[in-house]
Amino acid sequence: MESSHRKFTVMGGKLKHDVCEYITAMTSESKVEVHVGCDSQNHKRHTVYVTTVVFRFPNNGAHVIYRRERVPKILDMWTKLWGETERSVELANLILEECNLRVNQIDLDFNSDSQYASHKLVSASSGYITSLGFNSKVKPDLLMAAWAANVLCQ
Repeated sequence: MESSHRKFTVMGGKLKHDVCEYITAMTSESKVEVHVGCDSQNHKRHTVYVTTVVFRFPNNGAHVIYRRERVPKILDMWTKLWGETERSVELANLILEECNLRVNQIDLDFNSDSQYASHKLVSASSGYITSLGFNSKVKPDLLMAAWAANVLCQ
């Protein structure tokens, strides 16, 4: 992962931190679940991707760090949504390889209900993630990392 992609910001903050250093610090002191997710939003001339790491403290809330990426506008839904899967998997692999930590869950901002267009990617994305040894969840399950990414995309 290029060094600029390793810089994450605390939700509500401005300072950028190396994602692995931050994760190591957060997970060394307490029991915490780590969730990863990504969402994207098309704007007038570009697409914004936000990739998140959510630290979930059992019965005690959560903490979010994120990375925002702006790319030329992606009009094709499949390509845009697959980009969310790729960014989540890339981050989960980085966390596994460099932090020696397997994320608890990769949140996909896709819907299992066939009336939604994102349903078309559920099988491919979930299968890909599972084949790499990670767990994934889609709507209507609780998706803290995808929710945070959605909020930060706006």
